Order: sequence, then C-alpha cells, then structure tokens
Amino acid sequence: QLQLMESGGDLVQPGGSLRLSCAASGVTLDYYSIGWFRQAPGKEREGVSYINSRMSFTYYADSVKGRFTISRDNVENTVYLQMNSLKPEDTAIYYCAGRPRTRSGSWSNQGLYDYWGPGTPVTVSS
Repeated sequence: QLQLMESGGDLVQPGGSLRLSCAASGVTLDYYSIGWFRQAPGKEREGVSYINSRMSFTYYADSVKGRFTISRDNVENTVYLQMNSLKPEDTAIYYCAGRPRTRSGSWSNQGLYDYWGPGTPVTVSS
C-alpha cells in the first residue's frame, strides 16, 4: 500500500521560496500519479498541481502558474513542489496524494485519489 509523507513546510516571508517533498514508501511510485493540494484556514481544500507517473503531463492551478513547479524522481520515490514568489495567500496545509496511473479524470478531483499524506504547513508572512 502506498504511504506518503510531506516535508519542507515552513514560515517564509512574502517573495520567498520553499521546496516541498512528498516521500513515498510501501510500493514503487512508478504506478502512481501524484497531486498536490492545499487547505487554507477556513477554506476548502483545493488542487495545486499534478504530475503523472511518466512525467509527461503536469498541471497547475491558475493561482500558482509561473510560480510553482512540480517534479518527481521515481528512483528516489519522491515528488517535489518548488514554490517561488510566495504570497500570503499561499498560506495553507499542503498535502500530496496518489492515484493509480491508469485512473482517468480531472487531476483536481480529490475523490480520485486513494492515498494522502498528513500534510505540511506553509506560512507566508512578514
């Protein structure tokens, strides 16, 4: 069974950068596509980014396009989210989630993901 663990969340000033990691264990990451989601205080969880198992497709929410970059290392069994030019509105708990690589459907549909990490907090504040 796929297990996911996020790390890298921190307090950062506006305009700063962070790199989040999503480490997989239990099974090889090759069989899964991975999404990043976030939940800000008082708001619903929303999709941030997605990368398929073969790294041939990536998607981003409009709010993070041009600032965030998703990547993965299937040898290291890890997916990364590089976040640049951070804004206070990026403050949230960030989660990574996995779904079988053969499953179709919208990348931001949370119901299509079977496995979730516990989340890592990101706070953007001066």
